[in-house]
Amino acid sequence: MISTHDIFTISNQKQFDKIALKVFRFQYENNLVYREFCDFLKTDVQKVKSTQQIPFLPIQFFKSHSVVSSTNPVQTTFTSSGTTGMITSKHLVTDISIYEESYRKGFSQFYGNIEDYVILALLPSYLEREGSSLIHMVDDLIQLSNQAESGFYLHNYDALIAKLIQLDQAGQNVILIGVTYALLDLIEKHSFQLENTIIMETGGMKGKRKEMIREELHQQLCEGFGVNAIHSEYGMTELLSQAYSLGEGIFECPSWMQILVRDTEDALSYVREGKTGGINVIDLANINSCSFIATQDLGKKYANGNFEVLGRFDHSDIRGCNLMVV
Repeated sequence: MISTHDIFTISNQKQFDKIALKVFRFQYENNLVYREFCDFLKTDVQKVKSTQQIPFLPIQFFKSHSVVSSTNPVQTTFTSSGTTGMITSKHLVTDISIYEESYRKGFSQFYGNIEDYVILALLPSYLEREGSSLIHMVDDLIQLSNQAESGFYLHNYDALIAKLIQLDQAGQNVILIGVTYALLDLIEKHSFQLENTIIMETGGMKGKRKEMIREELHQQLCEGFGVNAIHSEYGMTELLSQAYSLGEGIFECPSWMQILVRDTEDALSYVREGKTGGINVIDLANINSCSFIATQDLGKKYANGNFEVLGRFDHSDIRGCNLMVV
């Protein structure tokens, strides 16, 4: 059996590949939807010896099927946001503690001790619905920060502006996590010069504003907040892990998550580093669902494993999917 301890203590590529192949075989045996997909592709499980030979389940399956590898009861169901009448993705989670361990360890890998920060969240479109995995994560980070000042803001921009200025002037480290359109709304109301605050956008105009390319967006946000870089979070309803960008739109994965970039013309082959293609995600924390997901995002990967998100194949609504070039 694969333990979560093994997953979260991966420290090199050899370990990652070994556990990924174990997870693949486990999910082939225990996930009916994934097994049928692999059989449809005529995958010979015994011949799969590398991560590039593993079939990646198209993300759309989460809209039409129950994608689970565990017989345990479902503890919570995360759903994607969508306009009225849209079919949303459903991620059935049988062990919420794995998600919590994943984002807690992922956060500390990139940012250090959560208690060093006040966490402010401006996520109106997510707060106004049920089933958001992003809200579950941010709410938990707010609690873990152990700071009375941490909290959610809905449409009370004036209170948030006052709080940001007060904390920044007091020399307090702050992370403001915001959905893109709301961060733009905020800087239209006030121009900041922040010195101790990290601005982290989670992507998404949610139909509130026209889409714009990342460079243009980040330039506007840098100027409006008075910061040198905009951080980003790349995650989605169907995953249990996130990649983070500390600026310039270059994302880095935690040690149990990696991406591959597939050929847009031939989904079963891969493009070389630096070339644009479809993003396939390996998320080993997603052991009770599916760890091998073909997203509808376009991106490119670099030699060190970092990657950029450049757009998406269509307008499917993917949580945290950053900055779509239309």
